[in-house]
Amino acid sequence: MANVLAFGDSNTWGLIPGTKERYPWGIRWTSLVQDNLEEVRIIEDGLCGRTTVFDDQLRPFRKGTEILPLSLESNYPIDAAIIMLGTNDCKTVFNANSHIIGKGLELCLDELEKYIAPEKILVVSPIKLGDEVYLPEKDPEFDEKSIKTSVSLRREYEKIAKRRGNQFLAASDFAAPSSVDDEHMDENGHRSLSTAISDKLVEMRIA
Repeated sequence: MANVLAFGDSNTWGLIPGTKERYPWGIRWTSLVQDNLEEVRIIEDGLCGRTTVFDDQLRPFRKGTEILPLSLESNYPIDAAIIMLGTNDCKTVFNANSHIIGKGLELCLDELEKYIAPEKILVVSPIKLGDEVYLPEKDPEFDEKSIKTSVSLRREYEKIAKRRGNQFLAASDFAAPSSVDDEHMDENGHRSLSTAISDKLVEMRIA
């Protein structure tokens, strides 16, 4: 059985849009991939608010590059990994464009590649932020610039994955944010993404 680390933020954790609750097993995409592939064990490591490299002064322990080495060591051995980060890096407080966020992703990939062959790492660019995500009743930590940055992550991540020899998949090709908060996937989004990732892992000969 192949051990596959799924490292991400709230859309990997499985946050239910508009709440602080988590989708149960059988609904969040990580669990559906596990159910789809008998020879794969998904190690879930999603955390709300997680970034690639940025420290969030309001929420500690969100810096991916600091936590990732601990996750890799504690879950060793790991045969493959899925990394889907970048949404929280688009927050206005970090003032980062897609190029800078891509640099942060690469530092995470550097850590992953200490344990995993590059071709066994699946880089997933996150879903796009919705057009009204910055409204007071949704998530005012974002603004209109954040939306544009989230869209441009797809191209940046694909370029990085190709150059480094990683696998690539765009979550935005299969899922969109719920209109409830313009940030998190609904049940249909989790189902669609799980199918795409399952197929990709089979293509990668992980399953």
